[in-house]
Amino acid sequence: MSNRVDATRAETLAEEQRHLDEVYGRLDALRERAETRRAEVLLQSEDTPVAQRFRESVATKYTQDMVKLTAVENDLCFGRLDLTDGEVRHIGRIGILDAEHNPLLIDWRAEAARQFYLATAARPGDVRRRRHINTRQRKVTGVTDEVLDLGAPRDSWHEELTGEAALMAALDAERTGKMRDIVATIQSEQDAIIRSELDGILVVAGGPGTGKTAVALHRAAYLLYEHAEKLAGRGVLLIGPNSTFLGYIGDVLPGLAETDVLLRTMSTLYPGVEATREEDPGVAAVKGDIAMVDVIAAAVADRQQLPKTVVDAETEYGKLVLDRQTCERARAKARASGKRHNQAREVLREAVLDAFTEAAAQRVGADPLGGDNLLSEADLAEIRRELSGESEVLAVMDWLWPNLTPQQLLAGLFGSSKRMAVAMPHLNAEQRARLARGPHSGWAASDVPLLDEAAELLGDLDDSEARARRARRDSARAAYAQGVLDIVFGSRSIDLEDEADPDADLIMATDVIDKTLLGERHAEDEYLSTAERAAADREWTFGHIVVDEAQELSAMAWRMIMRRSPSRSMTIVGDLAQAGEEAGAASWNQILEPYVRRWRLEELSVGYRTPAEIMERAAVELAHIDPDARVPRAVRATGVPPWEETVADVDLDVALRKRVGAELDGLDSGRLGVIGPRQRIGEINDAIGSPESVTVLAVRDAKGLEFDAVIVVDPDAIVAESGRGHSDLYVALTRATQRLGILRIT
Repeated sequence: MSNRVDATRAETLAEEQRHLDEVYGRLDALRERAETRRAEVLLQSEDTPVAQRFRESVATKYTQDMVKLTAVENDLCFGRLDLTDGEVRHIGRIGILDAEHNPLLIDWRAEAARQFYLATAARPGDVRRRRHINTRQRKVTGVTDEVLDLGAPRDSWHEELTGEAALMAALDAERTGKMRDIVATIQSEQDAIIRSELDGILVVAGGPGTGKTAVALHRAAYLLYEHAEKLAGRGVLLIGPNSTFLGYIGDVLPGLAETDVLLRTMSTLYPGVEATREEDPGVAAVKGDIAMVDVIAAAVADRQQLPKTVVDAETEYGKLVLDRQTCERARAKARASGKRHNQAREVLREAVLDAFTEAAAQRVGADPLGGDNLLSEADLAEIRRELSGESEVLAVMDWLWPNLTPQQLLAGLFGSSKRMAVAMPHLNAEQRARLARGPHSGWAASDVPLLDEAAELLGDLDDSEARARRARRDSARAAYAQGVLDIVFGSRSIDLEDEADPDADLIMATDVIDKTLLGERHAEDEYLSTAERAAADREWTFGHIVVDEAQELSAMAWRMIMRRSPSRSMTIVGDLAQAGEEAGAASWNQILEPYVRRWRLEELSVGYRTPAEIMERAAVELAHIDPDARVPRAVRATGVPPWEETVADVDLDVALRKRVGAELDGLDSGRLGVIGPRQRIGEINDAIGSPESVTVLAVRDAKGLEFDAVIVVDPDAIVAESGRGHSDLYVALTRATQRLGILRIT
């Protein structure tokens, strides 16, 4: 009997290996074709600069295809469906057709693959058997079959799970420091969220370990596949809580063949600024309050100054004087223009020049007998031209209405107690003093939404040279585009009115796109991906935005994010019970009510990461946060309860080394996380040293991460460190997939 089973298993493995060889053969053919086509494009005979740039632009597309094909090469095929009508479907990370255009591999996002994630013994649909295929590189190493027969007994303690054996194997696998995708083990409740419609705002809520981040990432990949035409040109933005988290998830989307997703934290969302300065949570909460909208507006208005009495300028026509009323009229005219500050400066400039010209004309052109001014219009124009270059006239304009960058505005605001008093009358002197900063102190994450708000009010710098550079650039783009049109379509013109012309009924590309429009599309960044172009453009609007750990973001941060999604197509992921930031959300409605009337809520209720024993301990903290909150249902138990130990502060080093050593002995090649209060992280690092498989971090940096084992150090200090300390401790206690230890200090 054993020999028969072994023979059947060997035959099954061989069958899947033969199919995998065919799939990989086709994959190699696709890669070879892309590489060949790229070479053909680059080797085209014409060698003008325009032709060369055009060839490189086209070849870039094939290079990107190669990158995607290479990214999905490992674990390419992971599943198979045997249907009741005899059809067999192999499921993989991308779709591949054979030479006759028959499917060798069905993309996991295609509708034809969906039953792989939905079929259960109770509801098999037309699926007779589901097979999970394990591979290493191009070798099949194992298969797991599920026979979905309603009449057969089901030996499972989780009837709602699909592919239970494969799921449990994935959950029990040791962590590597990088997030794995769940493409082979997506559960039905996750699948419904992943495939939810593109339009509108979807909130995905759930406790620790319910797979919120994995669902969000796979949803981004699904939307880019299902709505390729809508999203290809705009891309998808994913905002995570910290750079450690982005590094942790960084391989997931490329492994799903998607590269048009821009990964950012709030600290790096504003182009050209990387906010690295640590800031007091209370100060960050003040900066995150929606009242800062009025503060920034007041700060801009405060820089549009008026003299107390008069302002003067020494010119070649002598000292010219403008009174306060004249300056006030010029300012009112600029403000009434409706333009942003830096663009409205041109309106003020014209009004001030008019006033200075009139003052100069009165001095040099007045009739000594008291009649009309003797200067002609040409004389006045010449005086005006000369004054426009006078340094003191320009200085007056800069003082009345300066050119400002967002960085200059905020640095000037927080560096001046006087300016803060004007812009922040709702705060007292002590509160404003906490916001003060030096001229070279760098930016904090809470400053980034304020910079973005300032940029909206200020606009681009009023720079005539910059305008000239843009004009030269646009001209060069148009010339290049005309060359491309000549290469592709030739220079022959068609007379659409001439019925004798055989081509009169044809619509050429040049009929719907001219050199200017094509030039705009082929900008200097034409070789960059969508994500790279979006990263450099503050005003870029995305086809879809994913926000992870969304409960942590302030009202000002949400205002910044919403600017980047005018269509309000978003997936918002989080858990209100894990909110640790003082400026964070109290409810999803609080976040969304200012921007949308309707939004959808999906809740994940099953806990995949955290074992039942650890979740039971974490539930104690959850009760402190919200007594009515539901604890996620854990799908597995390890049989290992969390340990707790209390040590004296002076013995912490010894206790840490002992406990870390014991945990590493039981991990083999897994990962250990040591999480403690921020003020003790340096001390903990010094005590442990630097074992390669150990990561020491504060709670804020641990959000969204997972480890095989976790030691929580000084939980009482974690609670005391923040106004939302119980939420922070709840986060720390739920990072482990296998074992948890708590080291208390007296």
